[in-house]
Amino acid sequence: MGADLQINPPKPKKDMKKIVLLVCILCTFNAFSQKVIEEIFSPKLNEKREITIGLPQSYLSNPNKKYPLLVVLDGDYLFDPFQGALNYGGYWDDLPEVIIVGINQNKNNERETDCTVDPNTGLPDEKGNQFFEFIGMELVAYMEKKYRLAPFKIIAGHDITAGFLNFYLYKEKPLFDAYISMSPELPAAMEKNIPDRFNVLEQPIYYYQSTADGDVKKMQARIKELDAELTKIKKPTINYRFDEFKGASHYSLVLHSIPNALYQFFSVYQPISTSEFLEKIVVLPSGYVDYLVNKYTTLEKSLNLKMPIRINDFKAIEAAILKNKAYPEFEKLADLAKKNYPKSMLYDYQMAMMYEKTGDFKKAIRSYQSAFQKEEIGDLTKDMMLDKADELKNQ
Repeated sequence: MGADLQINPPKPKKDMKKIVLLVCILCTFNAFSQKVIEEIFSPKLNEKREITIGLPQSYLSNPNKKYPLLVVLDGDYLFDPFQGALNYGGYWDDLPEVIIVGINQNKNNERETDCTVDPNTGLPDEKGNQFFEFIGMELVAYMEKKYRLAPFKIIAGHDITAGFLNFYLYKEKPLFDAYISMSPELPAAMEKNIPDRFNVLEQPIYYYQSTADGDVKKMQARIKELDAELTKIKKPTINYRFDEFKGASHYSLVLHSIPNALYQFFSVYQPISTSEFLEKIVVLPSGYVDYLVNKYTTLEKSLNLKMPIRINDFKAIEAAILKNKAYPEFEKLADLAKKNYPKSMLYDYQMAMMYEKTGDFKKAIRSYQSAFQKEEIGDLTKDMMLDKADELKNQ
């Protein structure tokens, strides 16, 4: 399956320097663009389909990093809201960077035929079946081959496409880990079939659905019926949230739903907040470093995302250790620092803190001096290490 990226060449100009400059600008923009439109041929559909791909800002500069995949149905109008929410959350490090692929379905009114369902069986039919296989067997495989993807995959849709995306839950092993179903038009028996599937599924599933008081009434009743059944399911592997927005319409609920869904799915990703520090960490009698390890272990297991521990999270645990005078825990924190940032001064700094607070000034001085020879990190600088060593020498 191939892909064609269409770029119109610049018109010929007399000034060759201007042509060269324009070509350089176009090439640079293309190389670093965060949003591109491609046409890919689908053997399943026997036609070309237009997709929009959004790459994270760090994709080119971080060649070893892998990213979750978000497949957006109705990409014509849902792609930009999702990309905007992810960019905003990523700016504050509340949400991870994600690769987005939007399937454009309104160019030739494809969304109706893409989501064709047999009214009797409530299953994809005719082109709906082909579109289902296009996503599951071709589009995701194309993205996996071309881009660095983490195992965590999300699919999102609105209205008819929101109902359609639920069919991936019918598979014995669902292709997607997370589902964003905004005001879904549910095919026949889906409000019964989804709870039945949740009761037997063993893999973790993240599921979000929404409606609004201004939503389409004939759809709203079945959405609420599905919510009532899903609310009864108490399984640790099911992460479920339902929103009913007041004062929102069938269309405006999308802008309410997107951030709620993303923050629900990625709540475990967020750095240690002030409330988490005060309510969960500093009140512990011990085990501050264990809390940090468990936080990132849960992140890796839940979202299949492996990432180094944030420097600010190290600082939060350091503050908890100091607050509770649990100075021996600095050694365990230092070992964690060496594992995450082996070339930095963080390990030696944490060891120096332990020695200083336990009164072994000679070892503390040596550790601060050793830190001076390592790479700076966060707010830790070489000047700071020398100043701390000199301060102890004077004492």
